[in-house]
Amino acid sequence: MLVCLDTQLHTPMYFFLCTLSLLDMGYVTTTMPQMLVHLLAHSQTISFAGCWLQMCVFGSLSITESIFFVVMAYDRYVAICYPLRYTVILNWGLCIRLATGTWTCGFFSSLLHTFLTMSLPYCGPNRVNHYFCEGPSVRTLACMDTHLIEIVDLVLCVFLVVVPISLIVASYIHIAKAILKIKSTQGRCKAFSTCASHLTVVTLFYAPAIYIYMRPNSSYSPERDKQISLFYNAFTALLNPVVYSLRNKDIKRAFLKVMGHGRVDW
Repeated sequence: MLVCLDTQLHTPMYFFLCTLSLLDMGYVTTTMPQMLVHLLAHSQTISFAGCWLQMCVFGSLSITESIFFVVMAYDRYVAICYPLRYTVILNWGLCIRLATGTWTCGFFSSLLHTFLTMSLPYCGPNRVNHYFCEGPSVRTLACMDTHLIEIVDLVLCVFLVVVPISLIVASYIHIAKAILKIKSTQGRCKAFSTCASHLTVVTLFYAPAIYIYMRPNSSYSPERDKQISLFYNAFTALLNPVVYSLRNKDIKRAFLKVMGHGRVDW
Protein backbone atom coordinates (compact mmCIF):
# COMPACT_ATOMS: atom_id res chain seq x y z
CA MET A 1 0.00 0.00 0.00
CA LEU A 2 2.85 2.39 0.84
CA VAL A 3 4.54 1.68 -2.48
CA CYS A 4 1.29 2.35 -4.34
CA LEU A 5 0.62 5.58 -2.42
CA ASP A 6 4.12 7.08 -2.61
CA THR A 7 5.31 7.88 -6.14
CA GLN A 8 8.94 8.04 -4.98
CA LEU A 9 8.74 4.28 -4.37
CA HIS A 10 7.66 3.53 -7.94
CA THR A 11 10.94 1.83 -8.81
CA PRO A 12 11.76 -1.76 -9.89
CA MET A 13 13.10 -2.71 -6.44
CA TYR A 14 9.86 -1.76 -4.68
CA PHE A 15 7.76 -3.34 -7.43
CA PHE A 16 9.57 -6.60 -6.68
CA LEU A 17 9.06 -6.11 -2.92
CA CYS A 18 5.32 -5.68 -3.57
CA THR A 19 5.29 -8.96 -5.46
CA LEU A 20 7.20 -10.67 -2.64
CA SER A 21 4.69 -9.39 -0.07
CA LEU A 22 1.79 -10.75 -2.15
CA LEU A 23 3.50 -14.15 -2.36
CA ASP A 24 4.09 -14.20 1.41
CA MET A 25 0.50 -13.24 2.21
CA GLY A 26 -0.77 -15.77 -0.30
CA TYR A 27 0.98 -18.90 0.90
CA VAL A 28 0.52 -18.07 4.60
CA THR A 29 -3.21 -17.60 3.96
CA THR A 30 -3.27 -20.97 2.21
CA THR A 31 -2.10 -22.87 5.31
CA MET A 32 -2.45 -20.88 8.54
CA PRO A 33 -6.29 -20.49 8.69
CA GLN A 34 -6.78 -24.24 8.17
CA MET A 35 -4.20 -24.98 10.87
CA LEU A 36 -5.99 -22.66 13.32
CA VAL A 37 -9.33 -24.35 12.56
CA HIS A 38 -7.80 -27.76 13.30
CA LEU A 39 -6.30 -26.50 16.55
CA LEU A 40 -9.54 -24.93 17.80
CA ALA A 41 -12.19 -27.31 16.40
CA HIS A 42 -12.87 -30.95 17.24
CA SER A 43 -13.03 -31.90 13.56
CA GLN A 44 -9.58 -32.15 12.02
CA THR A 45 -10.53 -33.19 8.51
CA ILE A 46 -9.97 -31.84 5.03
CA SER A 47 -11.57 -33.10 1.84
CA PHE A 48 -9.50 -34.74 -0.89
CA ALA A 49 -10.30 -31.80 -3.20
CA GLY A 50 -9.37 -29.33 -0.45
CA CYS A 51 -6.06 -31.12 0.14
CA TRP A 52 -5.39 -31.14 -3.62
CA LEU A 53 -6.14 -27.40 -3.87
CA GLN A 54 -4.08 -26.50 -0.80
CA MET A 55 -1.07 -28.44 -2.04
CA CYS A 56 -1.31 -26.92 -5.51
CA VAL A 57 -1.75 -23.29 -4.35
CA PHE A 58 0.90 -23.51 -1.63
CA GLY A 59 3.36 -25.19 -4.01
CA SER A 60 2.65 -22.64 -6.72
CA LEU A 61 3.29 -19.67 -4.43
CA SER A 62 6.37 -21.13 -2.75
CA ILE A 63 7.96 -22.21 -6.06
CA THR A 64 7.21 -18.77 -7.50
CA GLU A 65 8.95 -17.18 -4.51
CA SER A 66 11.93 -19.49 -4.93
CA ILE A 67 12.37 -18.34 -8.54
CA PHE A 68 11.51 -14.75 -7.68
CA PHE A 69 14.52 -14.47 -5.37
CA VAL A 70 16.66 -14.84 -8.52
CA VAL A 71 14.85 -11.85 -10.05
CA MET A 72 15.52 -9.84 -6.89
CA ALA A 73 19.20 -10.85 -7.00
CA TYR A 74 19.34 -9.68 -10.61
CA ASP A 75 17.76 -6.38 -9.51
CA ARG A 76 20.56 -5.87 -6.94
CA TYR A 77 23.17 -6.90 -9.53
CA VAL A 78 22.01 -4.26 -12.01
CA ALA A 79 21.60 -1.59 -9.29
CA ILE A 80 25.18 -2.03 -8.01
CA CYS A 81 27.08 -3.02 -11.16
CA TYR A 82 25.23 -0.68 -13.59
CA PRO A 83 23.75 2.11 -11.40
CA LEU A 84 23.52 4.70 -14.18
CA ARG A 85 21.63 2.32 -16.47
CA TYR A 86 19.45 0.77 -13.74
CA THR A 87 16.07 2.14 -14.86
CA VAL A 88 16.97 1.64 -18.53
CA ILE A 89 17.87 -2.04 -18.13
CA LEU A 90 15.10 -2.82 -15.64
CA ASN A 91 12.32 -0.97 -17.44
CA TRP A 92 8.69 -1.57 -16.49
CA GLY A 93 8.12 -3.89 -19.44
CA LEU A 94 10.94 -6.19 -18.34
CA CYS A 95 9.84 -6.05 -14.68
CA ILE A 96 6.31 -7.15 -15.58
CA ARG A 97 7.62 -9.93 -17.86
CA LEU A 98 9.95 -11.21 -15.12
CA ALA A 99 7.16 -11.22 -12.54
CA THR A 100 4.67 -12.87 -14.93
CA GLY A 101 7.24 -15.49 -15.95
CA THR A 102 7.98 -16.50 -12.35
CA TRP A 103 4.27 -16.82 -11.50
CA THR A 104 3.63 -18.91 -14.63
CA CYS A 105 6.61 -21.21 -13.98
CA GLY A 106 5.56 -21.63 -10.33
CA PHE A 107 1.98 -22.52 -11.24
CA PHE A 108 2.79 -25.18 -13.83
CA SER A 109 5.59 -26.73 -11.75
CA SER A 110 3.26 -27.03 -8.76
CA LEU A 111 0.48 -28.41 -10.93
CA LEU A 112 2.78 -31.20 -12.14
CA HIS A 113 4.00 -31.97 -8.60
CA THR A 114 0.44 -32.01 -7.21
CA PHE A 115 -0.93 -34.14 -10.04
CA LEU A 116 1.80 -36.78 -9.59
CA THR A 117 1.33 -36.88 -5.80
CA MET A 118 -2.47 -36.92 -5.71
CA SER A 119 -2.79 -39.49 -8.53
CA LEU A 120 -1.13 -42.12 -6.31
CA PRO A 121 -3.42 -44.79 -4.80
CA TYR A 122 -4.32 -44.10 -1.15
CA CYS A 123 -5.80 -47.09 0.67
CA GLY A 124 -6.36 -45.44 4.08
CA PRO A 125 -6.45 -44.51 6.81
CA ASN A 126 -5.58 -41.20 5.19
CA ARG A 127 -4.34 -39.39 8.27
CA VAL A 128 -1.80 -36.73 7.27
CA ASN A 129 0.72 -36.22 10.06
CA HIS A 130 1.14 -32.54 9.30
CA TYR A 131 -0.67 -29.23 9.76
CA PHE A 132 -1.26 -28.87 6.01
CA CYS A 133 -1.13 -31.00 2.86
CA GLU A 134 2.53 -30.93 1.90
CA GLY A 135 3.85 -33.26 -0.78
CA PRO A 136 6.26 -35.48 1.24
CA SER A 137 3.82 -35.94 4.15
CA VAL A 138 0.94 -36.89 1.83
CA ARG A 139 3.10 -39.17 -0.31
CA THR A 140 4.00 -41.36 2.68
CA LEU A 141 0.32 -42.47 2.80
CA ALA A 142 0.41 -43.99 -0.69
CA CYS A 143 0.02 -47.77 -0.82
CA MET A 144 2.52 -48.27 -3.63
CA ASP A 145 6.20 -47.69 -4.30
CA THR A 146 6.78 -43.95 -4.71
CA HIS A 147 10.39 -44.20 -5.87
CA LEU A 148 9.63 -42.91 -9.38
CA ILE A 149 7.67 -39.93 -8.02
CA GLU A 150 10.56 -39.14 -5.68
CA ILE A 151 12.96 -39.08 -8.65
CA VAL A 152 10.64 -36.71 -10.57
CA ASP A 153 10.39 -34.49 -7.48
CA LEU A 154 14.17 -34.48 -7.11
CA VAL A 155 14.59 -33.38 -10.74
CA LEU A 156 12.05 -30.60 -10.18
CA CYS A 157 13.91 -29.52 -7.04
CA VAL A 158 17.19 -29.34 -8.93
CA PHE A 159 15.63 -26.94 -11.43
CA LEU A 160 13.58 -24.98 -8.89
CA VAL A 161 16.00 -24.82 -5.95
CA VAL A 162 19.57 -25.67 -6.98
CA VAL A 163 19.52 -23.64 -10.22
CA PRO A 164 18.06 -20.50 -8.53
CA ILE A 165 20.62 -20.74 -5.71
CA SER A 166 23.43 -21.08 -8.27
CA LEU A 167 22.20 -17.99 -10.16
CA ILE A 168 21.91 -16.01 -6.91
CA VAL A 169 25.46 -16.99 -5.90
CA ALA A 170 26.75 -16.02 -9.36
CA SER A 171 24.99 -12.63 -9.09
CA TYR A 172 26.52 -11.94 -5.70
CA ILE A 173 30.00 -12.89 -6.86
CA HIS A 174 29.74 -10.15 -9.51
CA ILE A 175 28.22 -7.79 -6.92
CA ALA A 176 31.08 -8.46 -4.49
CA LYS A 177 33.65 -7.76 -7.21
CA ALA A 178 31.91 -4.46 -8.03
CA ILE A 179 31.72 -3.45 -4.35
CA LEU A 180 35.42 -4.15 -3.78
CA LYS A 181 36.23 -1.67 -6.57
CA ILE A 182 34.49 1.12 -4.62
CA LYS A 183 37.21 3.23 -3.03
CA SER A 184 35.30 4.81 -0.12
CA THR A 185 34.49 2.70 2.96
CA GLN A 186 31.12 4.42 3.32
CA GLY A 187 30.22 3.51 -0.24
CA ARG A 188 31.15 -0.13 0.33
CA CYS A 189 29.11 -0.33 3.53
CA LYS A 190 26.07 1.21 1.82
CA ALA A 191 26.34 -1.24 -1.09
CA PHE A 192 26.73 -4.24 1.23
CA SER A 193 23.75 -3.14 3.37
CA THR A 194 21.46 -3.06 0.33
CA CYS A 195 22.26 -6.75 -0.30
CA ALA A 196 22.23 -7.95 3.33
CA SER A 197 18.42 -8.00 3.54
CA HIS A 198 18.07 -10.13 0.43
CA LEU A 199 20.78 -12.58 1.50
CA THR A 200 19.19 -12.99 4.95
CA VAL A 201 15.77 -13.85 3.55
CA VAL A 202 17.22 -16.12 0.85
CA THR A 203 19.13 -18.14 3.46
CA LEU A 204 16.10 -18.52 5.74
CA PHE A 205 13.93 -19.60 2.79
CA TYR A 206 16.20 -22.03 0.97
CA ALA A 207 17.82 -23.84 3.91
CA PRO A 208 14.60 -25.48 5.22
CA ALA A 209 13.25 -25.98 1.68
CA ILE A 210 16.36 -27.97 0.71
CA TYR A 211 16.00 -30.14 3.81
CA ILE A 212 12.29 -30.85 3.21
CA TYR A 213 12.34 -31.55 -0.51
CA MET A 214 15.83 -32.76 -1.36
CA ARG A 215 16.40 -35.61 1.08
CA PRO A 216 15.46 -39.29 0.59
CA ASN A 217 12.04 -40.44 1.73
CA SER A 218 13.70 -42.96 4.07
CA SER A 219 14.87 -40.12 6.35
CA TYR A 220 11.34 -38.71 6.67
CA SER A 221 10.65 -37.48 10.23
CA PRO A 222 7.07 -36.15 10.68
CA GLU A 223 7.64 -34.15 13.85
CA ARG A 224 10.85 -32.50 12.62
CA ASP A 225 9.30 -31.78 9.23
CA LYS A 226 6.33 -30.04 10.86
CA GLN A 227 8.64 -27.77 12.83
CA ILE A 228 10.81 -26.92 9.83
CA SER A 229 7.78 -26.36 7.57
CA LEU A 230 6.27 -24.02 10.16
CA PHE A 231 9.58 -22.12 10.22
CA TYR A 232 9.76 -21.40 6.48
CA ASN A 233 5.99 -21.07 6.10
CA ALA A 234 5.23 -18.62 8.92
CA PHE A 235 8.48 -17.30 10.37
CA THR A 236 10.12 -16.37 7.05
CA ALA A 237 6.97 -14.60 5.88
CA LEU A 238 6.84 -12.77 9.23
CA LEU A 239 10.50 -11.82 8.97
CA ASN A 240 10.35 -10.44 5.41
CA PRO A 241 8.45 -7.23 6.33
CA VAL A 242 10.84 -6.68 9.25
CA VAL A 243 13.94 -7.13 7.10
CA TYR A 244 12.71 -5.21 4.06
CA SER A 245 10.49 -2.54 5.64
CA LEU A 246 11.40 -1.68 9.23
CA ARG A 247 15.09 -1.41 8.31
CA ASN A 248 14.34 0.62 5.16
CA LYS A 249 14.59 4.41 5.40
CA ASP A 250 12.48 4.98 2.26
CA ILE A 251 9.64 2.85 3.67
CA LYS A 252 9.81 4.68 7.02
CA ARG A 253 9.71 8.04 5.23
CA ALA A 254 6.75 6.95 3.10
CA PHE A 255 4.91 5.69 6.19
CA LEU A 256 5.38 8.99 8.04
CA LYS A 257 4.35 10.91 4.93
CA VAL A 258 1.16 8.90 4.47
CA MET A 259 0.32 9.19 8.18
CA GLY A 260 0.75 12.96 7.93
CA HIS A 261 3.82 13.20 10.19
CA GLY A 262 6.42 13.75 7.50
CA ARG A 263 7.36 16.87 5.58
CA VAL A 264 5.98 16.88 2.02
CA ASP A 265 7.96 18.79 -0.60
CA TRP A 266 6.05 20.09 -3.59
